[in-house]
Amino acid sequence: MDWDDVRYFLALARAGSVRAAGTSLGTSHSTVLRRVEALEERLQTRLFDRNRDGYSLTEAGQRVLPSAERVEAEMATIERGVVGADERLEGPVTFTTFDNYIARLLLRELRPFCVAHPAIDLQFSVDFRMADLSRREADIAVRAHGAGTEPADHLVGKLVAPLVVSTYVACEHADRLDPTHGATDTRWLAPQIDSGFDMMVASSPFPELPTWGSFSTFELLMQAALDGHGIVMAPTYVGDSEPRLQRIATPDRRHLGDLWLLYHPDLRSTARIRAVRNEIVEAFTRLQPLFAGDGWPTDGTGRSGIAPGVFSASPVG
Repeated sequence: MDWDDVRYFLALARAGSVRAAGTSLGTSHSTVLRRVEALEERLQTRLFDRNRDGYSLTEAGQRVLPSAERVEAEMATIERGVVGADERLEGPVTFTTFDNYIARLLLRELRPFCVAHPAIDLQFSVDFRMADLSRREADIAVRAHGAGTEPADHLVGKLVAPLVVSTYVACEHADRLDPTHGATDTRWLAPQIDSGFDMMVASSPFPELPTWGSFSTFELLMQAALDGHGIVMAPTYVGDSEPRLQRIATPDRRHLGDLWLLYHPDLRSTARIRAVRNEIVEAFTRLQPLFAGDGWPTDGTGRSGIAPGVFSASPVG
């Protein structure tokens, strides 16, 4: 049996549609169909039913699934073992994060490293979906976890920055929208995904303000704020780096969680992955004031409420 056919079977079983499966594998939906049909022909059985909602496993497919997942786990172990023994500073390193703003900051910070090591092929992706590091969907990930929580035990994690939010208003619309200036024609801009937004508004200095809109991406939410549609809660690494935004006069800073750099322990000693990991940690160290909000006086002292140095990152092994 061809392992690649098993990969396509698993992708379709998990995604439920050939298009989504093709996207996850970086190939076309026609290739997914062809490989799955080849596997069905080899096994002389139908593995999927096609229905209005997409593709679902037949009884035969459900019997095949556990074995296919065991094969996948074994192949991933073999691959990590081979990659983990590689001491060359060359080859691909896949990195994923959940936020375009973080990706842009890191790309800027990593430029000298990439120039110094042109044989390392850095492959960036931004995806809110959690990549499975055990299956090597990525070599390195930066993910957010709630304050006081830690990543899964099967991964190696390094806390690299706090996730701090504050409240912002567009500079050119501050007189009209900043409630601390007596503005009455103002409102909160709401993300499409709630994720505790209503509770944050209720505990803010302005719980009485209405919410407006529903924005499917954070970029759209920020654009709405820049265009003067209302005030917005945003991470300090976004709001403080945007010169067209300013914090509202009333302090409203919250440490919601932390950013963690994660990787699989089997890849701990791989030279190129280790080098990229350490460079990312150093980049976060340089960017600490931006992530902690230290560069903006919000309490009359010129300092943030987060003690400097608490989130000082160090190179990882």
